[in-house]
Amino acid sequence: MIVVHKLNKPKHLKQIIHKDSRGSLTEIFLKKKIKFNFCKSITVTSKKNVIRGLHFQKKFAQHKIIFVLKGIINDFVVDIIKKSKTFGKVYKYKLTAGEGLIVPKKFAHGYSTLAKENIVVYFLSEDWYPNQESGIIWNDKFLNINWGIRKPIISKKDKLLKPFLKY
Repeated sequence: MIVVHKLNKPKHLKQIIHKDSRGSLTEIFLKKKIKFNFCKSITVTSKKNVIRGLHFQKKFAQHKIIFVLKGIINDFVVDIIKKSKTFGKVYKYKLTAGEGLIVPKKFAHGYSTLAKENIVVYFLSEDWYPNQESGIIWNDKFLNINWGIRKPIISKKDKLLKPFLKY
């Protein structure tokens, strides 16, 4: 069993996809495999070349389960715990449909989209509080993340995020 609140780094999840002539069936979450209480679930759709992140909440930090329903993403998780031995470490995962990732609390999270259509589901342990929302600028020089895309599409809000070392 994976106990989410005891994780000190991201955990890659590979799900079993059952396919037949009608389509497929995939278990996203099974409580006896992952000990995780979530209060909110959201779905995000993105076209190709979108960068979302790197986001976190200052207060009310969230454990997250990220699950790709459709498409391919480069997923990035950054340890932002100042007293951590891995502070500033960037974890990278290439996730396709049927794969997921557990992101521990107090880690920044973001991803780039590689397919024409991408659908991602989030399961969150805490609600979203706009006044607690924060993040790291996508092209931070210290983190030096290679998002895997040439002409990124980035929200106005994400373009205004601070560099990693300013937190």
